[in-house]
Amino acid sequence: MTKEMIADADLRMKKSVEALRQELLHIRTGKASVALVEPIRVEYYGTEAPLSQVASISTPDAKTIAIQPWDKTLLGVIEKAIQKSGLGLTPLNNGTFIRLPIPPLTEERRRELVKVVRRHLEEAKVAVRNIRREANDSLKRAEKDGDITEDDSHTSQEKIQELTDQHIKDMDRLLELKEKEIMEV
Repeated sequence: MTKEMIADADLRMKKSVEALRQELLHIRTGKASVALVEPIRVEYYGTEAPLSQVASISTPDAKTIAIQPWDKTLLGVIEKAIQKSGLGLTPLNNGTFIRLPIPPLTEERRRELVKVVRRHLEEAKVAVRNIRREANDSLKRAEKDGDITEDDSHTSQEKIQELTDQHIKDMDRLLELKEKEIMEV
């Protein structure tokens, strides 16, 4: 029973780390990245579709994202969706594809992005700590109900703390890499 609780907590913590990793991919760093525009959704024949399902997205160089829709009639729709996305990028439509030049970040904007990254990190850490608390509560209940011994409960809580520490360390590493990427000139 305790092994299942530990495995469940570990899996949920891994999902929190992965969610943070995905969130950080979408934060602009001054370099072109396909991940920057992947969350953008466009109107396609009456339904919302992810940009990646209606166009080919590539990075021809470190400062440009190229978006080539499979249906040329979507150029205007994609252009508007990019403008509304809040990325702060100006799409250049040449009639066949859209180029997104990635301007260099100002020092002030870099500092703002680091704050955003840290806020995402703190939210992810809170999620991991909540998972730890829930797992420990379950162990204490199981101990109280006589399903596991006090020693098993204590050992399992220590293991959950080790998992928590490891996942938070992984998140800190992600933060360190992202901050370095943002602050690179």
